[in-house]
Amino acid sequence: MISNALVGQFKTLVGDENAWSDAVDLHTYAYDAAVVDPVKPGLIVRPTSTEALGQAVRLCNENGLPLTVRGAGTNLSGGTVPLPDGVVIVTNGMKSIVEINEADMYAVVQPGVVTAKLAAAVEAKGLFYPPDPGSQAVSTIGGNVAENAGGLRGLKYGVTRDYVMGLSFFDVEGNLVKSGSKTVKCATGYNLTGLMVGSEGTLGVFNEIILKLIPLPVHNKAMMAVFDSLEKASETVAAIIANRIVPATLEFLDNFTIRAVEDFSKAGMPTDAAAMLLVELDGHPAQVEEDAERVEKLCRSMGAASIRVAQDAAERDRVWAARRAALSALAQLKPTLVLEDATVPRSRIPDMVAAIGRIAARYDVTIGTFGHAGDGNLHPTILTDKRDPEEWQRVEHTIDAIFDAALEMGGTLSGEHGTGLAKCRYLEKETSAGTILFSRRIKRAMDPNNILNPGKIIAAKA
Repeated sequence: MISNALVGQFKTLVGDENAWSDAVDLHTYAYDAAVVDPVKPGLIVRPTSTEALGQAVRLCNENGLPLTVRGAGTNLSGGTVPLPDGVVIVTNGMKSIVEINEADMYAVVQPGVVTAKLAAAVEAKGLFYPPDPGSQAVSTIGGNVAENAGGLRGLKYGVTRDYVMGLSFFDVEGNLVKSGSKTVKCATGYNLTGLMVGSEGTLGVFNEIILKLIPLPVHNKAMMAVFDSLEKASETVAAIIANRIVPATLEFLDNFTIRAVEDFSKAGMPTDAAAMLLVELDGHPAQVEEDAERVEKLCRSMGAASIRVAQDAAERDRVWAARRAALSALAQLKPTLVLEDATVPRSRIPDMVAAIGRIAARYDVTIGTFGHAGDGNLHPTILTDKRDPEEWQRVEHTIDAIFDAALEMGGTLSGEHGTGLAKCRYLEKETSAGTILFSRRIKRAMDPNNILNPGKIIAAKA
């Protein structure tokens, strides 16, 4: 229990209106979007300045208070679930776009900036910030960097880490650490920026982030390819990549997901299709048109039953909005939704799709599969009811089997959702005992009192 005197010190730092501990508010910050048990913190703190943020971190360390940093809480790995009676620092009080530099194509932002708002702000200046997690309408840049978020455009443009040029953060003692630069090249000192991206609040607390911007694509073309079998659709994904075509997005949806999305969004999706691909190309007009023609020919040669090319921006936006609603659509069907994130080399997409089907049948569970197939990142989504112990046990076996299949194919446990609480027990399967030991040493050196988001990424020793 955090003492009234200590609560008073936090209120002095951030203001009475930015520190609260009533039961209703504490429950709001007890969970995130992962299927893990909620944990009620002891205090919520909302700094609105660099100085207050650093002092709040220092005060937590001096008093041995577990500290969890939270943006919008949309992450899917339990990364922002706090510890009992710990402190949650929410970053939505630090939401300024400090600078958009058009000449040198970078932006400087505070961690609480909403991803979609930054994307719109830079697009208004003819620039482009490509990372686009599915939760971009509410997720924050700080959270994106902490989780190394991906999104639909990862195939062509990469993920969040590919756009972080530098950042400043507070270490556990409240010292401001700066890393990286506004320059295109920077080889000064250790690559602390690289270490902090994907660190999930376990090594420090972000203060400002420098992001690379690129020119806005001048032309795009979107199409929907419909297939009468999962195999044909997944094999087409591999064929497109093998033919050295790199779309901006290349998305896969199975029939179960298509029907759920259509019921939810009424976007005109073909509910009788076994699977479909959504493809978008962007760039120079001539290149886009040439690649679009090649993709159409490939889809037809691989057995596409039909191909529909978006005739205008409105049709394109309607279909992509429906795709982004896939998670919401599936979530309405059962009390519990487990969205997984197994990722394999792109050539193994057909094998992974087939494996998911076999696993679903083996454990008698319902799985809707969709995802960023072009970069190997599938989201097998298990629909269940955690209140049913027998069914939940089958779901846990299903998750184990999905991870094992991905790793056997040379894949990874997570393409974009992070490790958090949900996957830390699997980490050694993908890496090694030496990796876990090395990571623990880094954590111990940077956070000797183990107050920074304890238990995330690296599981506590048994």
